[in-house]
Parts: sequence; structure tokens; C-alpha cells
Amino acid sequence: MTKPLDLITIGRSSVDLYGDQIGGRLEDMGSFSKYIGGSPTNIACGTARLGLRSAVITGVGDEHMGRFIREQLLREGVDVRGVKTDTERLTALVILGIRDEDSFPLIFYRENCADMGLTEEDIDEGLIAEARAVLATGTHLSHPRTRAAVIRALELAKKHGAQTALDIDYRPNLWGVAGHGEGESRFVESAAVTAELQSTLHYFDLIVGTEEEFHIAGGSTDTIAALRAVRQVSDATLVCKRGAKGAVAFEGRVPDRLDDGQTGPGFPIEVFNVLGAGDGFFSGLLKGWLDGEDWPRALEYANACGAFAVSRHGCTPAYPSLAELEFFLGRGVRRPDLRNDAELEQIHWATNRTGPGAGDWSGMRVFAFDHRGQLEEMEGYTPAKGGAFKELCLRAARQVADGRTGYGILCDNRIGRSALHAASGTGLWIGRPAEWPGSRPLLLEPELGPDCGGLHEWARGNVVKVLCFCHPDDDAALRAGQEATVGRLYAAARRNKLEFLLEVIPSKVGPVDETATATLIRQFYAAGIYPDWWKLEPMQTHDGWRNAIAAIEDHDRHTRGIVVLGLDAPEDELAASFEVAAGFPLVRGFAVGRTIFADAARGWLAGALSDADAVAQMAARYGRLCAIWDRARARVAA
Repeated sequence: MTKPLDLITIGRSSVDLYGDQIGGRLEDMGSFSKYIGGSPTNIACGTARLGLRSAVITGVGDEHMGRFIREQLLREGVDVRGVKTDTERLTALVILGIRDEDSFPLIFYRENCADMGLTEEDIDEGLIAEARAVLATGTHLSHPRTRAAVIRALELAKKHGAQTALDIDYRPNLWGVAGHGEGESRFVESAAVTAELQSTLHYFDLIVGTEEEFHIAGGSTDTIAALRAVRQVSDATLVCKRGAKGAVAFEGRVPDRLDDGQTGPGFPIEVFNVLGAGDGFFSGLLKGWLDGEDWPRALEYANACGAFAVSRHGCTPAYPSLAELEFFLGRGVRRPDLRNDAELEQIHWATNRTGPGAGDWSGMRVFAFDHRGQLEEMEGYTPAKGGAFKELCLRAARQVADGRTGYGILCDNRIGRSALHAASGTGLWIGRPAEWPGSRPLLLEPELGPDCGGLHEWARGNVVKVLCFCHPDDDAALRAGQEATVGRLYAAARRNKLEFLLEVIPSKVGPVDETATATLIRQFYAAGIYPDWWKLEPMQTHDGWRNAIAAIEDHDRHTRGIVVLGLDAPEDELAASFEVAAGFPLVRGFAVGRTIFADAARGWLAGALSDADAVAQMAARYGRLCAIWDRARARVAA
């Protein structure tokens, strides 16, 4: 029988603050990157990226970090019905760093944290019944309250025919057998911990751990003896992780040598960060196990996912998508430091980006009011009035969007700062311009700095938008200079985990034909620039669109897509251009500005329109354009 979920994980969730500086002590870290963490949370995300329908049972606080975990899980495609919001406890926090290949300083802030507040009553039988498999992790067996919750979930899993798995995930200080400053410690002998673990091992069909973790589960520092002790109390398939040597699986009796178990191929990868590698490994293993692959194939998936994890910064962010995993297994290792493999990193970025909110951006209706020069030239303009007017634009955009996905804005930070900041977290797609208005050769806003380091201050949900006035007939020096500027901005956007939109307008430079835009697209790809979004002027013929789309798809099958710009065209001209563009699925929608706001801006700045009237006028025009686009798309679909 088909079930709605492939996997439910249960246990830890946290906010991980990863030190950005590599090679120093945790005491010396100057900045941190924020990720979701905790073994079951990582595994839920890792398996979701591989195409499994995953859920997690955990607890988060009723505060900013708890909301961050919940929102990020949704972005990753993880079912959050089992995520308990605990009003009494704070979300767990982990601070960690990368010192060298063997040293990873780590501090757990988990004193009575939200995920340790799980109880039997928090286990929903209906949710468990939906899953093909339930995975528990060892930390939640360390306390009577959470242990009872885990046992309840396992018993319900058995009742409803689900398979069960255990990630031993031994953290001595979380079991109270090591101090707070020993978060990095992976093994401390404890007969009490061994007894607690062994009393639960009969519940599981699959048990996974490192050699040290099997030592604690089996009560012996001899790995074979420990595995045999586990076998005495459990019929589960045992998978022992061996670091650089890969992993080995035992379905029946444990032989005299680890090398005599079933193995899968390993990968010669530079070890950069082992934290979270086991969760990546387990994600790949579960993909193979639940897909019915044999153990060598499942272990190949697991080893590959572990290889990605050890080569990148962070835990969940390092894990591959299914497309990335398949590409890697087909192509092989080109260089051992995978994070510096440009081809692989492009696929990793493009197939794992989540964008703002948890929305579906396959349909795009964008109100563009990032204009600066055009507004500044209007009679009655002052910086204060300009900022206030852009707040009215945002009100109009939100009124039309009405909380629905697929709506967005383009807004600048110079005039429209208050509107830009107010839009954050509203569910709107938010693009933010980086170019100096009207510049050719291209110049960037001074706030970015000479190396575009200013992007470090941008909200993570902002999309970097740059408009480049360029033409296929540009001389070599101009073309090279503009491509270098775009390339510098693009590299900084990727470095700061910001999506990138490139707008090109050749018609403002010289005459164009049906190949002009396509030629420019190919030139930017040749320069190593892979935009997440393209913003293109409307083309009146199918051939023009076909040429442009072919240029994109020849280089990047994972692009977000194209939005059509307006160029201050009247509504009837835009409607005609939408009819042509809507016939191409890669054209996701439009980003139009002056057609919507220009008349309202003139009237409002002159004092002829009230706030309410300006908002109403812009909302009406924006709403009509949305309806025109939606009808054009619907006719194509029909």
C-alpha cells in the first residue's frame, strides 16, 4: 500500500552557528553562518533533497530561532506537522567551528531545550501511520521523557507496518558522561549508556553508527565484539561507518573481519568538515534502502552523500539534491575538494536553492518600483516623498498579492529603503537593484563597495538584480569591462547565498533582430555567469523567444526562468507581448513598473492624489496585468 510519507525522523533540532573562519580556535571566530541542525533534522532535509517525502518530529521554541527552523524545513520540502512549538523552552543552539581535519570545536546549548520537551502525548498515531519508515536518533534515548516518546513512535511504527532505523549518534556530553566543553568528544565508555541503548535495539530493522558508536552500543572497544553484542539483541541490518574506508553492512551474522561485510565504493575526497557527514551518509543510505536497492548500491549513495558533506561548510547546506547525486555518480570525481568544483557547485546551488518563503515561483507577477532616476526627475520629488511613495507601492503590491505565492516586488535601498525592509518576511519575492541607474558602461551602487562586499549586509531573501545596457555590436573593451563588473557582482552574490537576476536591454543601445538577446545570453554564460533569473525585454516573435530560451537551456537546465520587463509600454502593448511570451514555459511571468506606478507617482507628488487613491490606482493596474498574464498562460495550457 502506498503511504503519503516515506520517512519520519524523531529527535534533535537546533540552530547551528558555524564559524566562518577556518583554522582558528572557536575563541577567535569573528562571524558565524546560521543553519538548521540536529541529526534527525539534517536527515529529514537530506532525504527530502533526494526526493523522499520526509517529516520530522521535534520541538522548537516559540521564538525567532524556532520559527527559523520551521520555515527552513518548509523551504526544504519537509513535512512539519510533527514539529511541536514549546512555549516554555528555548530552541537548542549549537556553536561550532572547523579548526583542522581532525579538530572541530563544538558547544551544545541544550539545557532543557525545546526538542527535549517531547513527550508520549506529542506522538500522533495518525502521522506515524502515514510513514513507510521511522528513524530515531540516540540522544533522545538519554532522558526518560524523550525516551518514552521515541519508544511510543517505534511501537506505533511496528503496529502500522513501518520499518524502523536507529542512528546511534552518540554524543557523550548529551548523555551526561562528558562536560560542556567536550562537545567534540565522540566516545566515552559508560556501562549505563550501553545498557540503555541495548534495551531498545530490538525495535530496529536498521542500525547505523561509527565504530566508536558501535563500541558504546555493544559495550566493547573491539569493533567485531561490539557488533556481535548488538547482534545478540537485534536482528537489524548493521551498518558500520569507517571514515575514509567507507562503510560496511551486515545482514546476518557478524564475520571475523569488517572487510568481509557488504561494501559500496568510496570516493577520494579532501576532508574539510566532518560535522554532519554522518547525517549526509544516512540520508543517502535511506534513499537506497527505501527505494529497495541492494546494500552495495545503497552504500554507494551513502558514501557519495557523505563525501559531499565532508567537502563543504555546514551540515544540511552541504547535502546534495538527487540531480546532483546522479550527476556526480555519472561523472565521477574531478577534484577532491568538491566545494571548488565549479561545474558541480553550479548544480548544487541551482538544484538546492529555496528562495524567499516556501513559495512556488513558477509563476511570477512582479511589481517593479526600483526606479530611481525616473522618480527623481518628477515634479515635486524629494527623498522623503520618494520613500513614502514606495511604501504606497508596497501597499498596492501586498493588496493584490493577498498572501498568495507567485507575487513579488523590485525595490531599491536608496529611495525605497523603508519599503524594502518592510517587505521582508511578507512572502513576496523581493528583487533589489545593484546598478547605478542608466550607467553604460555599467556602474554599481556605491553602497556595494569596490569588491561588492556590501552584499554581506543584504537580507538573505533579497535577489540581486543588475541591469546591463549591452548589445552584440559592443566593442571588445566595453563588453569585457561590463562582463567583468557583472561577474564581480555575481561572484559576491553567490558568496553571500543570494539569488542573482540579470537584466539585459539591447534595444536601448542599437537595432535588434531575433538573435540579439540570445547572443548576449550566450556571451554572459561564456563569461562564467549563471543567473538564477533572466529579465528580458518583450520579443514580438516566437523565433526571438525560441532563440533566447535555447541559449539559456544550452547552458543551464536548472535556471529559475525569465521574467518579461515592461519598458513603460501601455497595457494593450504589454497584453500583446504577454500573449507571445506565455507560450514558453521558461517565461515565468513579468516584472513591470512604470506602466503601473508612473501616473500615480506624478499625481501623488503633485498633491492631486491621496495615499488611498494612489494605492487604489496602482493596485488596479497591477491587478489587471496579473489577470492579463494569467489568462494568457491559461489559454496556452488549454
